[in-house]
Order: sequence, then C-alpha cells, then structure tokens
Amino acid sequence: MPIRRLPPETINRIAAGEVVERPASAVKELVENALDAGATRIEVQADGGGLTRLLVADDGHGMGPDELPLAVERHATSKLAPGDDGDYDLLRIGTLGFRGEALPSIGSVARLSIASRARGAVEAFAILVEGGAVGQVSPAAFPGPHGARVEVRDLFYATPARLKFMKSERAESQAIGEELKRQAMAHEAVSFTLDLDGRRSLRLPAEAAGPDGRLARLSAIMGRDFADNALAIDHEREGVRLSGFAGLPTYNRGNAAHQYLFVNGRPVRDRLLQGALRAAYADFLARDRHPLAALFIDLDPALVDVNVHPAKAEVRFRDPALVRGLIVSGLRHALAAAGHRAATTVSAEALSGLRPAYTSPPPAAGFSAWRMGGWGQAAQAASAPAIPGLEEVSARAEPAFEPPPGLAEAPAPAAVFDPVDYPLGAARAQLHETYIVAQTRDGIVIVDQHAAHERLVYERMKQEMAEGGVVRQALLLPEVVELDPAEAERLCARADELAALGLVLEPFGPGAVLVRETPALLGETDVAGLVRDIADDLAENGQALALKERLEEVCGTMACHGSVRSGRRLTAPEMNALLRQMEATPHSGQCNHGRPTYVELKLADIEKLFGRR
Repeated sequence: MPIRRLPPETINRIAAGEVVERPASAVKELVENALDAGATRIEVQADGGGLTRLLVADDGHGMGPDELPLAVERHATSKLAPGDDGDYDLLRIGTLGFRGEALPSIGSVARLSIASRARGAVEAFAILVEGGAVGQVSPAAFPGPHGARVEVRDLFYATPARLKFMKSERAESQAIGEELKRQAMAHEAVSFTLDLDGRRSLRLPAEAAGPDGRLARLSAIMGRDFADNALAIDHEREGVRLSGFAGLPTYNRGNAAHQYLFVNGRPVRDRLLQGALRAAYADFLARDRHPLAALFIDLDPALVDVNVHPAKAEVRFRDPALVRGLIVSGLRHALAAAGHRAATTVSAEALSGLRPAYTSPPPAAGFSAWRMGGWGQAAQAASAPAIPGLEEVSARAEPAFEPPPGLAEAPAPAAVFDPVDYPLGAARAQLHETYIVAQTRDGIVIVDQHAAHERLVYERMKQEMAEGGVVRQALLLPEVVELDPAEAERLCARADELAALGLVLEPFGPGAVLVRETPALLGETDVAGLVRDIADDLAENGQALALKERLEEVCGTMACHGSVRSGRRLTAPEMNALLRQMEATPHSGQCNHGRPTYVELKLADIEKLFGRR
C-alpha cells in the first residue's frame, strides 16, 4: 500500500486515544489547565459517568477572544516559552500541562464548548468545537469576574468504538472522584467541589498552605483517623526534598489504593516510588497489608523528565537511586521516631467490641431489704480473700490525709516516681497467661506478651546482624544459575550489595551467574529460585528485596520461637521489665506482621461505657 498523509481530524482522534482514555482523563487535563491558570476555586460536574456531560469551571486568569482559537489548536500552549537562543527547553517543565494536546483531543471526539473572561476584561467570549470542527468565537455570558468554563458533551460520540470499552457509569464516576481527590491533595490552598448527576459528591474547602493545611486536606480525603495516625515526613538530600505524611504500620489496609505519590505537584504512578514505599515498610507489615501514605517529591525540573507519556502520569528521574534512597531512609527515620506508638484505631476497634451489660447481682448471705435499703452489714462483714493489686494506691487522684490540729507534722518523704507515669504504665495483672494489664495515669494498657517480646527479640537480632554482618556459608558445590543476559548483568552489577547480605556470586559466561556462598540464616535453600526472585526485584524495584525479605522472615521465625510464649506466667518484675523494654525499642507497637502488640484504653472512654460521662 502506498504511504498516505492522514487528515488532521484523524490525527487528532488518534492522539485523543492516548490523552483521553476515559472521562477521568478529560477531567485530569481540564483541572490541570485550571491549576496552571492560577485558579483558587475549581468546580466539576459530571453526568452519566462523564460520558453525557462534563463541566470544569475555575476562577483562573481566563482567556481573551484571540486566545480561544489557539487553545483548541493542536500543539498550541501558553506554558512553554522560547529561551534566549530561541529553543524550547523540554527538560525544565514547571507547569502541569505543556503539550498543547488536551483541548484539541477532547474536541475531536466530543462536543466541546469553552467560555472565558480574561482577568480585567469586561466581556466574555466562547468557542465551540464539535467532532474536530472549530466554530467561530462569539460573545457569551459568564457568571464570574474572570476564569473559564469548559463543557464537554457526548464524549467519544465521534469514536463510537471507544464507548464499547467504557465501564459502568458508576465506575466512571468513581474514577472521576479519585482523580479529583489526587489533584486536591497536591493543592491544599485550592477549593474543589464535585457534583455527580446533580448530587454534591465532594466538597473540599481551601486550606492554609503548608503542612498543617495539607494534613487537613489529606484527612478530609483519606479519613479523619489519618491525622491521628500519620507521621510527618520532611527530608532533603542533594536538592531533592521529600515531604508528606505516612501512616503508622498498625494503621494499614488490604490494598495499595491509599498510597499517593506526587512529583513537583503532579500525581504520578511510578514503580520506582511504589517499590521504595514497599521496601520502607517491608520490615513492619505482612505481604498482604499495605500502608497509607501521601508523599511529595520536589526537585529541580531539570532532574526529572515528565515528557515520557502523553498522559504525563509517568516520570523518569535522572538519579533514581537518590530518590529511592531518600524515600526509604525518610520513611524509616519517621517510623523509628514513632517508637512504640500504635494506631489510635486499635483502641477504637477494641472499644467498639465492648457492649455494656447491666445485670442485678445475686443477693449475698445476710442481705435484708430492711437494712440500709440494700446490702446489709452482714454482707459487708462477710470475709473474702484479698485480691492482689487492689490494695495498692490507685493512680487516680485521691483526697490527701489531713492530720488533726496540733499533731506534729512528720517531714515530707522524698518524691518517688510512680510507675503509672511511664507511657505504658505499671503492670497490675496477667490474664490467661497471655495478656498483661497495665495501669497508666489516664487509662489502662493491655499487652500481648508474646507479640511484644517477639518484636523485641527481632529488633535485637536485626541490630546484631547489622553490626556484625550476615554470616555466610560456602556451598560445597557452587551452583550455576541460568538467567536472561540482562538479568545476569543486573545481578553482577549489584554483587557487592548482595555480598553484604550474605550472597556471593560472580558472572559465569553470558546469561549465567555462579553462586559460591549463601546466608547461613537461610540454611538449605533453593539457590536458583532465590537468585531469580532477586533478579525480578532488581528489574522491578531496583533493589534486592527478595533476599532481605527472606532474611527478615528467618529472623522473624527465630524471634517467634525465642520469645515469651503465650501461656507462660510472668512475675510482676518480668512484666514491668517487658513494658520498659517496649518503651525503649523502636517499632515495638506492632509485631513482625503489622499487628498491634498492645491496646490502650483511655479512662474517659471506659467511663463512657458505664455511662459515667
């Protein structure tokens, strides 16, 4: 077949398939345009999952009548300017949009109308694009002093085949909501509203710019509990800054839907960043649990390439190892600073499982309805064995003893530190030889002795392994592992890193490696399977997570067998020693699988259960 030039309408429709994948993609492009225009208020309306109608209105600087035709022309944009040499630098993109494809792509597959009033202008103007056909600019009504209103009707009517690949209206509406939430997270000083089929679905008022406002915006989107269980992140290295908030390990979910990553204010989906997040939490969560996090990376635009894909959801860093290391170290530093802290939702879930029950006590011997209206003196005089711990002084404030007048006052005793003032309080009892009950100044703490001690042993083993290195065992017969040449090259490039973890290998011709030593902790292991897993991790995450996870799994198993078992009776000094060690050990608030090691119940919450407040 001869080579032909495609008409502009067909070219635009082909390009629209990359830029506008679904209604949420159109919302993303239009909202980014509004943010680039300096909007402080953005309103989005969607009917029929966005396929019937979309409206994005903002109060940005707006466009004049001479700019509207250019706005719907392919590769025309206000976001790129030539330098002194006349060239356009695509390596210093400081705006969310820059390609000049969104509006013409949407107009080529839908009925697009744009009404706008420029800042300081008296009149407003509009333009209509229908299936790629551009209409004339004409005067129009506009409700605000300045800004733009972009309306999209009958999305993909010009490409009916694309409509067959759309999901249900509900699914498309949910995708629009998720996209708007991601944009709102990165711009807390901008207010966002979303109406779906005439019903208000999302309302996010503008917050103060800065960490406090950002946390308030994140809590409004990710749940009110996020603010109480989030760790602030703020680290910088070699011009790259990492900020944001990450949840405590015990505040986790069953999927990674609540992990949000941003680069220079742009929501992105990047395997490198997701792998770094997984690596940072790998020591604290089970494989099927995922942390909540919203991380923001700010760096010189010249150090990141956002022109990788027309959707601009993928980025490429000039120094990916620097960015990954910053995320891992920043998160681990925040987790270590949290100490033994556990999520507040743990105690909330425990309290929700309690059900107050009011029952009348059975009458005791000597009870008489004629005495004191209830329990008589005979019942009070009934002998009962003393219960250990109940005769001790309560941590709650009690009236002080006042000596009679004239009685010589004894010298005041030296102040003694009350163990209930420790974060985890003073041990009062052990229940079912498994749970330690401690009393704090304003509540009680229930500790799972096995899970807590398991974490303590595990942390000690990790520290010893880090200080003394990983003990290696030489294979009697070195094993040759066949791999893809690229995989073998990646493994050999990380040979020093793997040797520090106890795995010694070397190249063995093209597409193969020779394994000479393995970590002694692993014992007899599937060497070929281990090496292939590491190769897969290097290809996907840039780090040998498989080996680290296996070593940590072995350490966790050894810690489990070497810790205090459930069913062992502990003495009061042993219980208090365990509590003090938990307070001094980082990450002791959760076991090796991310489950909480203790539950704290505040006195105020307990009193609510009994109707005292």
